[in-house]
Amino acid sequence: MAFVTKLSFQSGDRDALESLVTDIKEMVERKGAECKGPHSAPPQRLTVPQYRSLVPGNQFESWDYSTYTRRLEIHGNDEVAGRVGHMEFPDHVHVEIEVDRKKPLGHQQE
Repeated sequence: MAFVTKLSFQSGDRDALESLVTDIKEMVERKGAECKGPHSAPPQRLTVPQYRSLVPGNQFESWDYSTYTRRLEIHGNDEVAGRVGHMEFPDHVHVEIEVDRKKPLGHQQE
């Protein structure tokens, strides 16, 4: 059975995110694995209220920032996917890894 490793990267630093995703994609392709992506989602704009004290009411101007998301898929090469999954990622990049097992066409459901 083939495996598909889905990687999702999220960060507020767009340039660092692009650099990381590009480096990973190049490494995966150098190792001979099939890599789909990066796929981009629209930036997400977040607003966080900031209070002057623990009592609601008196607050500073809200803090606004954007987060950026990129997704990659590694198909079939479990060794390369495992290597990527065990990498050290920067603290300012949130990484989620999901592994799906794909059954061959015509395979009977149990």
